[in-house]
Amino acid sequence: MPDGVRVEVADAVATITLDRPESLNALTIPMKVALREALGSIAGDRSVRAVVLTGSGRAFCAGQDLGEREAPDAPSLDVELRERYNPIIRAIRSMGQPVIAAVNGVAAGAGASIAFACDLRIASTEARFVLAFGRIGLVPDSGATWLLPRLVGAARAAEIALLGDAIGADDALRFGLVNRVVPADALATESRAMAERLAAGAPLATALTKHALDRSWGIGLDEALDGEAKLQGIAGATRDHAEGLAAFREKRPPRFTGE
Repeated sequence: MPDGVRVEVADAVATITLDRPESLNALTIPMKVALREALGSIAGDRSVRAVVLTGSGRAFCAGQDLGEREAPDAPSLDVELRERYNPIIRAIRSMGQPVIAAVNGVAAGAGASIAFACDLRIASTEARFVLAFGRIGLVPDSGATWLLPRLVGAARAAEIALLGDAIGADDALRFGLVNRVVPADALATESRAMAERLAAGAPLATALTKHALDRSWGIGLDEALDGEAKLQGIAGATRDHAEGLAAFREKRPPRFTGE
């Protein structure tokens, strides 16, 4: 597609592909706008229950297209972050559907941050994560300084952010940065299978679980307990809960409708 973002929906799973393989899927303004719009459209589509985000070619996303930054009319970095990058991260975190990053190759700079923002990450054996902002005199952005410590802990996050070394797939798994590592030729199949498992779940319960996990970082135990009780009250009053109980009694797979 001209904007470098391709969206396909099949069987309740939306697959978003960053599609500028000749540039390692480096992000241009049209790509950022298209990605944000795609996420917003999917978030409002009740027929979509899970999302896979991946890249075409040999990269997931190399981050910002540096050639675009050299244009004389390029916006300042803080404006670019506030207007285009930050809305992408917020959209991923706020949408009810779970988002799987299928990291097929290098995920660098903001490309790594976007992968970090996803709910789950499956990495190809060819995947690498790089936060090399310091090499060009910049600070990790697009949520990296908030997301990374929550994924790998403070000490490991400092090492990754300050040294800027590439993290291979095996180390990413060992650090807790990804959920699993699979052979390159199995990535699409494995990520699709995980998305289909998520899509088979009760949509509201999934969305509420995602919300509760996000909220837990900023609250204490008592508030978390109260919040769980409130969310459970909502989930427990749904038809999907009744269907889940009936399916359990009847020893059959549940047929959730999102109601």
